[in-house]
Amino acid sequence: MNLLKTSATLIISVILCTALLFIGCNKESPAGCTFTTPTDVASNAEIDSIRRYITNNNLTAVQHPSGVFYQITSPGAGSNPDVCSIVRVNYEGRLFNNSRFDFDNSTSGASFTLGQLIKGWQIVLPLIKPGGIITLYIPPSLGYGSRAITDGSGGVIIPADSYLKFDITLLDVQ
Repeated sequence: MNLLKTSATLIISVILCTALLFIGCNKESPAGCTFTTPTDVASNAEIDSIRRYITNNNLTAVQHPSGVFYQITSPGAGSNPDVCSIVRVNYEGRLFNNSRFDFDNSTSGASFTLGQLIKGWQIVLPLIKPGGIITLYIPPSLGYGSRAITDGSGGVIIPADSYLKFDITLLDVQ
């Protein structure tokens, strides 16, 4: 039973990592990068929902002008990433009901071009440097929006219009 559960978790993680890679609009390599930092802003209703979540859970977070809330545990050192950077991270993604939908805590971490990830990551991850640790509270419009994220058999992993929480350690920036 544990082997089946571990295999299912691995498959889901691979699918989600692949989905994260292909979320962006432009797929050019970093050398010819034409990504731009998103200027999207969450609605007041989404921002109010995150505020209530933070208050109800006795959390401390700062609101970015975009509507993403964040808490920097450690700022790190070195160069900040931008949307054209390849970032190597350890992370855990959860819904606001605390259900974990994805993670990578391997020693090598997961590598992504930042401009290909969800807007919440693109907007706020550049606030830290390698070695930095940040928690993001992302409204649906800066996450996956109104589309559900499903696994290979059609099971919903992230429901449409989900609020997302990510704990991220930035391991490296290229």
